[in-house]
Amino acid sequence: MSSTRRTALVAGVFFILTFITAIVGVFAYGPVLTDAHYITSGGADTRVLLGAFMELLLIITNIGTAVALFPILKRQNETLALGYVTARVVECTFILIGIVSLLTVVTLRQGTAGTDAGSLVTVGKSLVAIHSWTFLLGPGFIAGLGNGLMLGYLMYRSGLVPRRVALLGLIGGPLLAASGIAVLFGLFAAGSAWQGIATVPEFIWEAFLGLWLTFKGFNPSALAALGAGETPEFRAGAGSSVDAVVAA
Repeated sequence: MSSTRRTALVAGVFFILTFITAIVGVFAYGPVLTDAHYITSGGADTRVLLGAFMELLLIITNIGTAVALFPILKRQNETLALGYVTARVVECTFILIGIVSLLTVVTLRQGTAGTDAGSLVTVGKSLVAIHSWTFLLGPGFIAGLGNGLMLGYLMYRSGLVPRRVALLGLIGGPLLAASGIAVLFGLFAAGSAWQGIATVPEFIWEAFLGLWLTFKGFNPSALAALGAGETPEFRAGAGSSVDAVVAA
């Protein structure tokens, strides 16, 4: 297996793992996110701890996708490739803040016997609200700019994956970011149908990218053009080996 094929495989597996860890994390968090009185109830702390653990793995896999792809993407545009890595790190910083907020709920539930229940519920709701905002700003807004717009543009220009699908990133990323802004300014509610619709193109883009990189790898002709240091204009037209020969 060549080094570039190995890079594609690692990046693809990381993308697939981001889906698994994110979905399991959301379901595991269920009680603390939906029960306003969780902090004073019997609790389901093991589930919450599992959710926190899965989101820690999500942080690792998120950053892993960017680190794995950077050596390839920088051949197309090093500044933008570095911007993509930075966006992933910022996204994960928001996720980490959300993890800490929910773990704090668990800590308060376990060690505040005799504390006024009404005050605890208020604190619990505040901590859950912090998690909700970090989810909106991290996996929502920042991910739309990084994993959607930046990565979509780099993949589209380089031709490392089919350009028609890379367009989903160019479309889905701004839509996801815009939906985050819309929720921020109260144009529609978080979790609404409008936000769900805006998320679909980005969801398909990331799912496709993970599967394509895992099972197919990078487009060989695009890799050859990047490795040869050809201009972006050449690469934009080098979607196949035949095109590359003609352009030469």
